[in-house]
Amino acid sequence: MFTLSEEPLENLDLKGPLLRREAGGCVEFSGRVRDFNQGRPVASLEYQAYAGLAEKEGALILKEAREKFEILDASCFHRSGHLQIGEMAVWVGVVSIHRKEAFAACQYIMDELKQRLPIWKKEHYSDGDSGWIRSQVSCNEAGNP
Repeated sequence: MFTLSEEPLENLDLKGPLLRREAGGCVEFSGRVRDFNQGRPVASLEYQAYAGLAEKEGALILKEAREKFEILDASCFHRSGHLQIGEMAVWVGVVSIHRKEAFAACQYIMDELKQRLPIWKKEHYSDGDSGWIRSQVSCNEAGNP
């Protein structure tokens, strides 16, 4: 399941849908908003997403991970909207019988999300300046003019 959420991820049941009796390994990754980037102090950031395409592509990435790795299931939540320092921006969870496949699948999912999702990040700096961070997905690839 891939979910795009404007609600803080800390308020959601992220792991619950993945709980399985046969799962010997559960790997989780959470990406959080940090207070610096490329030497600049960051005050907050915002994510804008092409929601329909992001949800479709996110679900496809999870499907690929299930096919590529011997895992039981995988799930991902990604924030949109304005986030403060320390808030969770993305969460990936993978369950498998053994840990090795869960670790590999989790890394694959994160790498693919960063490359393929039409989600753009704007950093707001402590000095009042702001700027869009270069995305791996161009507007044309995301279906935007």
